[in-house]
Amino acid sequence: MPKEKHLVAQNRKAYHDYFVEETFEAGIELFGTEVKSIRNGRINLKDAYCRVEDLELIACGMHISPYEKGNIFNREPLRERKLLMHKREILRLFSLVGRQGYSIIPLSMYFVGKWVKVEVGLCKGKKLYDKRETDAKKTAEREMERAEKY
Repeated sequence: MPKEKHLVAQNRKAYHDYFVEETFEAGIELFGTEVKSIRNGRINLKDAYCRVEDLELIACGMHISPYEKGNIFNREPLRERKLLMHKREILRLFSLVGRQGYSIIPLSMYFVGKWVKVEVGLCKGKKLYDKRETDAKKTAEREMERAEKY
């Protein structure tokens, strides 16, 4: 029986700033107080990105607030965290990032059962005119829906 996804955080800014070409699911290496803080929804993915270092995928800029009752067991909120993926997937991402100017961006974080998972996207940066075009399309779609309602 497949387990249900419970969404905790989403990086909406990534969809505004990048074209998402492909998505991957990755595990993340966390400490106990960080998991408790994530369960409380105290996470920010807005400025997060990933890099490949020594055949490991590292998440940077992911802010997990300290757990209120964690005292000495709390970790640095902006520390780098290791993402868990298969080596062949990491190598593929690394080759695309190096050659074609892609970025690896965390798109969302969710629970699958008791495990915390991160949805990572292979993204290409948008230019200013692309952002304007996307906003115009969204506005047009919203107006169409309003017109159909009335």
